Order: sequence, then C-alpha cells, then structure tokens
Amino acid sequence: MESYGDLVAADDVLLFVNAAITATGQREFHADAGAQRLSLDFLHAYMLGNYRDLYAGVLALDINDHNAALIVRRLLETSAEASVEQRRSEGRLIAGRLALLPPQRVYGLFRALRRAGVNNRRTRALLRDWLAARPDLAFDAVKYRSGLKQALRHAHLAPDDGELGTFLFAPLSRAHYDTPILETWRRAHYEQAAVYELPYTVAEGFAAKHGIPRAVFLERIAPRMTRLEALRLQETAQRRGVAEAVAVDLARMPLTRLAGYVLSLPAAERVERRDELTGALRAAAARVAGVHRGTWGRVTAVLDDSFSSYGSGVKRRRPLAVALACHYLLEALADRYAGLWTSGRREALLAHPVGPTPLGERILDALETAPDRLVIVSDGWDNAPPGLAAEVLRVWRTRLDPERRTSVVHLNPVYDADDFDVRRLAPSVPTAGVRDAEDVPALVEIAQFAEGRTGLAELTAYLDARAERLVAVPERTAAGGAR
Repeated sequence: MESYGDLVAADDVLLFVNAAITATGQREFHADAGAQRLSLDFLHAYMLGNYRDLYAGVLALDINDHNAALIVRRLLETSAEASVEQRRSEGRLIAGRLALLPPQRVYGLFRALRRAGVNNRRTRALLRDWLAARPDLAFDAVKYRSGLKQALRHAHLAPDDGELGTFLFAPLSRAHYDTPILETWRRAHYEQAAVYELPYTVAEGFAAKHGIPRAVFLERIAPRMTRLEALRLQETAQRRGVAEAVAVDLARMPLTRLAGYVLSLPAAERVERRDELTGALRAAAARVAGVHRGTWGRVTAVLDDSFSSYGSGVKRRRPLAVALACHYLLEALADRYAGLWTSGRREALLAHPVGPTPLGERILDALETAPDRLVIVSDGWDNAPPGLAAEVLRVWRTRLDPERRTSVVHLNPVYDADDFDVRRLAPSVPTAGVRDAEDVPALVEIAQFAEGRTGLAELTAYLDARAERLVAVPERTAAGGAR
C-alpha cells in the first residue's frame, strides 16, 4: 500500500512530464510567451527541489529538446546539492540525453552554462566526452564555429588537431588547410564554386557575400540541404507566398513534420496532389507503427480542428499538425479505424482550423462505433457547449462502461500555463501531453499511470527501464556516427 506522499509524488511527476513534452516557453493560442516561461520555470524549480532523482529520470522519456536542455542545465548548476551517487547517475543520464540532442542545442546549452558561470568538473567532463564522441569536429567547426569555440574555451580544452585550433581562432591566417571542409570554407571567400560544397546554413552567408541570385543558389545547394532544412524553406515560402526552387523529398520526412508541411499548402494544391500527399502520410505512419501495425483493434479518434488548433504565430498550426499525424498513425495501428473531426470534416487532408470545439458531440458519435480504443486529440477547450465532453465521459465510465471495455485516452498537444499542466477533459480519463505523433505508442504506456491504477513504485520502475535504454545511447552514437 503506497502512502499519500507517494501518490502525490506520482501525480507531480506525471504533471511535469506532460509539461516537458508540450511546453516550449513560446506563445500558445490561449497564453502568451511570458506566462508560458514563468509557469514552466516554476515547475522545473519545484521538481528539482522536491524530487531530484525523478527530475533527472525524466530525461529518459520522450520530452522535447527545450525541456531536456533545461533539466540538464539545472542539474549541472546544482551539482553541489547532489550526493556522489546522484552525480554518478545524473552524469549517465545527461550523457545519454546529450547524444540525442541536436548539436546546435547542445552548443547553446553550454553557452548558457558559460554565461551562468557553471564550470564545475562534471560539466567540463561531460563537454569533453560529448566533443570526443562527435563524428566530425571539422564539420562542427564550420557549421557551429562560434559554439564550438566557446565550448572549448569554457572547458579549457585544446583541439587535438592543431589545424582545427588555427581555424577556430585565426581562420584566415593560413594559406591552405589539409582538412577538406576547412579548405572549402577558406576557398568560399574567393570562389563561388566552393560555396556549393558547404552546409546550407554556412553557404547561405557566402551566397549573399558573392551576390548570387537566390534562385540560382537554391537550385545548386539543394543536394547539400538536410531534409528538415528543405522542409523549413518550403514552409517559409508558403507563408510568404513565394516559390522556392527546392524539392522536398516527402518519402524521408518524419510523420508530424510532414503533416505540418501538408497543412502549409493551399487547399487547391492539396487537392491537386491528393494521392501523392496521402500516400506519403500513410507511408510515414506505417514506418512509425512498425511491428504494431494493425494490432490495436477497433480504434476511433476524435480530432480537434477547431479554430484554436491554429496555435500561434510562432507555433503555427502545430496542434492541428499533431492531430493530422495522429489520424494517419492511428489508422495504421488499428485493425478498424474511424476518425471524427470536430468540424465534421470528411477528408483529413483538407483540415484547417475553423469553428468552435464540440468535443462532447463528437465523443458521443465516437462511442456509438463501439471501439476498443477511443483516442481524443485536442487542446481540451471543450466549448460547444462547455463541459459536455466531461459529462459524457463521466457517465460513460461510471454507468455504461464501468468494466472499461473501451480504453479512453486524451492526448493534448498544448501546455496550459495557468494549470501547470495540459488541460484535462475529465478526472476519469487519463490525459497525456503529446509533442509528436511518433510518441503516441509510448504515451499510451504513460497514460496507465495517469489513470491511477499504478503508483510511484511502478512509475519509478518505468523511469529506470527507460534510463537503461538511454544510457546506452552514447556508445551507439559513437559507434555509428551522426551529425
């Protein structure tokens, strides 16, 4: 029998996990950026002060990069408050998480630690080991030159390669570099042809320096772009109403990013490319589903495409993109599937933010299909009429299905700063924050803890199991290499 304190701890951890998955400190539809940051900072401080071990353990879950970096920073800032065993455990978790973070995020993290004056031995060791595991420091020196230079200074490290040190601190003092990418960067100051051998973000500055027409530059640099760079460029072009000469390889796109790209297209273009876009979304969903494809039985989803699914200017259509991606993923996971949009829309590909949020009515429609699983993807602002969804779910769970023949879970892509959590629909229904549709299978696991059927011991065991998988990441990354 768990104590009341254990139950409170489990609830606190789950609340923080929801925030760490969804919140990025940016403006949402119902809250500005200041409120988001203030709310999130409080949660981090509360968790670190009361549950340090569990706070560190959250690094092993599928939280977003923003909160992973915040956790790492706060753990390193408070090293003196941790025991020897805690520092050892935290060090392994931090190393595992750093190996998963994008390099620009890690360089930004160490820049923040430098500004904060955090330069303890553990910080220097983690930075040293992370840099040693980087597959190509010369590439980093070109693409992240400022970040790498500051990191080396902060940790009092000198590059093993004297040529690399010269490039970082006096790059134009040499007439030639033996390392190809460094020599390419040097030549790009004088030769336009060398520009197209550099990473896109670096080449863009040289293109401006040489006055290369934008269309010519994009056409020739396209093979050097990463898939996300190409996607961001197209999304920006759609917002500005201009055409960019870069083809997006839909076959390689992650599911949620692909959904965001589809939503950025005008409705007429989506109709024209219906087969291509639908095929790409279903192929991406099938990759995510993997061996679980078709194993979830009868699944019905209630998907929120109300006006609030627009998100905000900095997170444009993000909630709707998550709902669209979940639609195709659940279709792949189900043996039989039905997707019901709050607007009553029939064709998912044409989704756009519109109207109120009649969640209660759509949940009634969904339950009439007698699903094995009901998945609700919504920001939780049930307002047509207010409170109907909670009442429907209460009656369903207490009177019509007390045996829980139908599993119900609410996935919420939006952090509610006022409640320090994602907005919930009903106490009887577990709610989990969702950042990317790719995380849905893991979030369904976490939802079992939110239902109250399991407590702190089971939650801690789950975190420990995920931590064991995480700490093996640096070895795999070092063996395989990644940029």
